[in-house]
This record gives sequence, structure tokens and C-alpha cells, in this order.
Amino acid sequence: MKKQFILIFLIWLSLCFLGALPYYCSGVIPRFTDAFFESVSGFTTTGATVLSDIEALPAWLLFWRSLTQWLGGMGIIVLGIALFPVLSTDSLHHKMKKSFFRMKPAAGRLLALYITLTALQTLLLHFFGMNWFDAVTHAFSTISTGGFSVKNSSIAFFNSPAIEWICIIFMFLAGLNFMLILLLFFGNISSLRNSEARTYTAIVIAATLIVTLALLPQSPSAGTAARRAFFHVTSMLSTSGMAAADISQWPSAAQGILFLLMFIGGCSGSAAGGIKIIRYVILSKQTWKEMKRIINQRRVVDFRLDGRSAKKEVVNGVAGFVFLYFVIVFLGALLVSSSGAGVFTSLNAAVICQGNIGAGLGEFGAFMPFPDFPVHVKWALSFLMIAGRFELWIILALFNRDFWRK
Repeated sequence: MKKQFILIFLIWLSLCFLGALPYYCSGVIPRFTDAFFESVSGFTTTGATVLSDIEALPAWLLFWRSLTQWLGGMGIIVLGIALFPVLSTDSLHHKMKKSFFRMKPAAGRLLALYITLTALQTLLLHFFGMNWFDAVTHAFSTISTGGFSVKNSSIAFFNSPAIEWICIIFMFLAGLNFMLILLLFFGNISSLRNSEARTYTAIVIAATLIVTLALLPQSPSAGTAARRAFFHVTSMLSTSGMAAADISQWPSAAQGILFLLMFIGGCSGSAAGGIKIIRYVILSKQTWKEMKRIINQRRVVDFRLDGRSAKKEVVNGVAGFVFLYFVIVFLGALLVSSSGAGVFTSLNAAVICQGNIGAGLGEFGAFMPFPDFPVHVKWALSFLMIAGRFELWIILALFNRDFWRK
């Protein structure tokens, strides 16, 4: 497994450097640090950009920019399958072992599903008003949860409820576990009982209701408020980072909900970033278990996840990951603040990059380029994007001397 970790990391890093060359050699991004940041943002499906006028870019470079996200999202899903036995925290792997799925066939089916969803969204977007170029590039950005747009104002440029609903549906699907979608496609209805998927859906519904209520006073209709709330809740939770409105003008309550969603992320086995919902499910069950044990110390309390007992090492691994995630976020925020940035700006930048979200609140809105931080901060944020995409453990293991011992 050690060789696989090293090989995967080197391939990913090489792609990021090669991906920076079109931006740098074309002169569109004259500083290589910024070109590398843009490339990393694409391949890690983060979606943060240093470009201020996206529509001024040549079509070939816009296509390359969107393609890096699509390729990155596809690679992330395959990477998840390859490392699933090591990093798994849910019961889908157990179901796959008992079914006709195996490593290579499963990877092939996931790629087929990824391509099929991309093609389907492209056709729908074109049917409802986008030209083919816009439809393809935005489908690339949606399925990969990347969020790069070929328009300065993202999806808001089209001012189309139909296009917004299409993006909502596919952002929601992109945030789900792709293996779960495959199991459902092949008739495994019992997969609907998956705890992570049900929690993901519940969070989307609850957050949408709260944001809708907050938007009602300033929206022309309840339908518009619900649609915009649904769009941005799904965008933030799936870490897509796409925008249909300027959320900086929204009430504080609505912005607060969206900010909290930045710390959650999508489902495991998806192209979404963040901590992942399954880890919150496990920690919440473990917390409830401890409360029961304290109330009745003689009672032996165990919790089950999707019908299976959760192993102690899995719970410990999840707790360690979440702790490590927040430690690195705060260290990243501290480094950003060394450039003179404010506390909220620094925290926002660190969360956006490590969670692979791309767009946040305030000066990190979807309609604005990433702030012009110093070179050392840009390289550090690029590292955060890569570390967040590799689930932290893999990257940090490379810096552990025990990893390199025979």
C-alpha cells in the first residue's frame, strides 16, 4: 500500500504542475504561483480562482479549466474505490464484497455512471437554453463538484429557473455516494437505508427550510426563495461552490447556515470535499452511546451503523480525523493571517481550500476572484487543497518517518 500512496501522490502532483502550464505559457496568469493555484483548484475540484474576468479568456482555456475539474472528480472517485478497504467508514464496502462488484469492475461502472450523468446534464442544460459549450463546461463543473464557470456570475448569468433546478438535481446527486447510486441502479433497494444518504438528505431539507424562511421577506415569491435556498444549500453542502445569487446580500441567518454547511461536506464515495457526513453520523452515535453509558454504568451499550456493529478502531479513526481536520484548518488560518488578513478572512480561506469548496462568504463569494495573498500563502493554500482532497491521512503519512521505514 505504501508504494500505491506514493505513486498516487506523485501522479496527482505532476498533473497539477502540468495543468498550470496552459495558464502560465499563454500569459493569462503571468505568475506561476497563481497558475499552479488555479490548476490545483481545478484538479482537486475546489473551484477557487485567481481570475477576475473569466469571460475574457479564450474558449480553449475555458474548456481546459473545466476539464481539469471533470478529470479530477473522476480520479477522486476511482481513488476512493482503490483505497476503500483502508479508509472505509460505512457498510457499502461490505455490500460490494458480497455482490458482483470487485475493484476493477466497480471502477469501470463508476466511470460509466460519471460519464452518463455528465452527458445527461449536458443534454438537459442545452435543451433549456445553454449553448453546447456552456452546457458541457457547466456539466463538467457540476458532476465533479468543482464549481468553475465560464461566466463571471456563474449560473446567475442565465437567469433561468429551469437551469437552476437542473443544477440542483445534479449537485445533489454529485454529493451522494456514487456506489450507492450504482447499487440502486442495479436494483439493491435496501441501499436506501444507508445512514449517510438519509442524513445528507435530511440536512439538505432542514437547511433549505431555514434559509427559505430567512429569504422570504426580500424575495419576490415563496417559490423563488425556496429555489434559491435549495440551490445554495446543495451547492455548499456538496462543495460545488456554484452560485445563482449574490449571497453576500442575504440575511445573516441564511449566511450563517451556509457557513455551517462548509464544515460538513458531502458523502463518502463522492467527488465532494469536506469532513464527510458519515464521520458526523459515527461521532453522533458514539456521543449518544457515551451518554447512555454514563446514565447507566452497568449497561453495555453498543451502536450499529446500517445493521453492522461499529468497530472501535473506526470510531477512533474518525475522531482523530475530525480533530486533525480542525487543527489544520486553524493552522492554515493562522498562516493566512500572517499576511495581514482579518480573522474571518483567514478562517474562510482555510476552510474553503481544505474543504475543497471554492466559494464562501464575504470577499470569497462565487462572483469574486480569490484575494491576492502573498506567494507563500498561495502555496500553503494549494497544499491545503491537496491535503483536503487526499483525506489528510495520506498526505500526512508521507511526512512521517515511520512511513518510510521498511
